[in-house]
Amino acid sequence: MLKSARILAIGGAHIDRRGQVAGPYVPAASNPGTMREDVGGGVFNALRSAVRRGVCASLLSVRGGDAAADTVSRAIAAAGIADLSAVFLDRTTPSYTALIDREGELIVGFADMALYDLAFPKQVRRSKVREVVAAADAVFCDANLPTAALERLVALAAGKPVFAIAISPAKIVRLRPVLGNLAVVFMNRREAVALAGLDGAASQHDIVDGLKRAGLGSAVVTAGGAAMLGFDEAGAFSILPPTPRRIADVTGAGDALAGATVAALLRGMPLRAALREGIAAATLAIESADAVPDFTAAGFAEALALVPDAQEVA
Repeated sequence: MLKSARILAIGGAHIDRRGQVAGPYVPAASNPGTMREDVGGGVFNALRSAVRRGVCASLLSVRGGDAAADTVSRAIAAAGIADLSAVFLDRTTPSYTALIDREGELIVGFADMALYDLAFPKQVRRSKVREVVAAADAVFCDANLPTAALERLVALAAGKPVFAIAISPAKIVRLRPVLGNLAVVFMNRREAVALAGLDGAASQHDIVDGLKRAGLGSAVVTAGGAAMLGFDEAGAFSILPPTPRRIADVTGAGDALAGATVAALLRGMPLRAALREGIAAATLAIESADAVPDFTAAGFAEALALVPDAQEVA
């Protein structure tokens, strides 16, 4: 068991803008609301959660030479994460803009992330990346990396667990060539359906079978407030997350879940127990108005106590 696991994460760390509608959302019209800006990104959000659960983390991402890049750099340092990122002075830092309704549910997201597609394939071929992968106990990535970069990363990490976050239905298909080499993939139901080639009416059994046929040995599938689905070599299971005391913002909750789950897995927990910790982290993220929820020991224990045990899925 790893007491203080070292994770190398490669993927998104960028500006997250979240606009929340004040009243009922009206399509194709001006909607009053508020806009806030934070630093986010799949693996960066997950790392913040993992670090708060005792993991030592480093991050390799890419960013531009603008003011947004300075904001991202400061956020990585403030999170206690070693920053190995590359800066491209003539490029714009990637960003993600989400419009959410007054209940905190996503209406639409807009990703301006061309730099990721351009730069990541070259970055993973650097000798520095070989060195930091060799020094890590585990690797964490997201589907912001193009397929060529993912394939190279998995080859470098041979013998180490590689965890992945899906990002979106459009991007999860980038993982297909490396699915058999991934320890756990974190995704939502829409992403799972896209990866498995199913329709929206697919049952839990259909999703598990479809993901296994695609090459996955273990995965976590979230479904908002509905039961979360997981499977590994021990079988399939579901966990119904507790109802949050309040919903401030659902953005980033899935990433927080992934980070805390991976931290628990690296402490030697089986997936069923580890996912309970992930759900507790996600609940705290949903309830928090801050981009970085407060994971005090007492607060986390209280949230974890509300998460039910896993139920087997036939």
